[in-house]
Amino acid sequence: MPPKDVKNARTTHNNLTQWVDAFLLDRKAANYSPRTVDYYREKLGGFLAFSLAANVGDIEDITPDLLRRYLVHLEDQGHNPGGIHAHYRALRTFIRWWVRETEPPDYRDLFRKVKAPKVDHTPLPPVPQEDVQALLKTCGPDWYGLRDRAVILALLDTGARAAEFLALNVEDVNLVTGDVHIASGKGGKPRTVFLGKTARRAVRRYLGHRRTGALWTTQTEERLTYSGLCSLLRRRAAKAGIRPPLPHAFRRAFTLEMLRGGADLETVRRLLGHVDLQTVHRYLALLKDDLRTVHSRTSPADKLTRKERT
Repeated sequence: MPPKDVKNARTTHNNLTQWVDAFLLDRKAANYSPRTVDYYREKLGGFLAFSLAANVGDIEDITPDLLRRYLVHLEDQGHNPGGIHAHYRALRTFIRWWVRETEPPDYRDLFRKVKAPKVDHTPLPPVPQEDVQALLKTCGPDWYGLRDRAVILALLDTGARAAEFLALNVEDVNLVTGDVHIASGKGGKPRTVFLGKTARRAVRRYLGHRRTGALWTTQTEERLTYSGLCSLLRRRAAKAGIRPPLPHAFRRAFTLEMLRGGADLETVRRLLGHVDLQTVHRYLALLKDDLRTVHSRTSPADKLTRKERT
């Protein structure tokens, strides 16, 4: 824990560890989701280990140079730009929280000097529809086949994040209307997504007479984990002879197919559980081929020349 008189001068040696613990406690007390607390624990744990290895144990000794060296260290460790940016955001939130807690005199914001790393915001490609079809063709009539078919179709149809998807219980799904209640999305916010007729039929066959408990399970009825979900997709991809997709690729496919189908941006945003339209707008960059096709069909100049010929 941090010292009681946090506004006084320098505190005990190695107080960085204490402040990280205090910050995580604050997140819990503020009712942040366990996933969010774990996110901060992971990101700040990496920085804590790096700082201690550099003989920086006091939070007051953190400098712009240390932060820059940590960001370079992350890149050297193989983190992609998005992952490095996530570490940066966690550190910025932590340090600014500490400033509010302690109000240190003459403090200058470190992050005015250490800029966020640049990130390419173009979304990664979705799982192609033909790959989804190939995955489904590997699913036979046995229990694993029924479950895996239901998983693949539900991932595609709901657009849910993997953590939201795996946290679903049978009671959260209305197999008559297709409503799927996500009790705690990102930021702890609930929302409703939907299953179409095809996905509902697949889930019914998979569940049989089961009406309670975790929706997605192993054959011994233990809740399916993220690693289990990835393993499921890898096995099916190996049988189909395609590159294994990650669960989030289905969320991207959901987004693109909704936009291609004519859904407006606000509807897609609400189904995805995003706070604003910024992230949804990024997917429009992946629709260039769609735009080209529409333009070739509706080109004003081409229409004009066609009229001249007639």
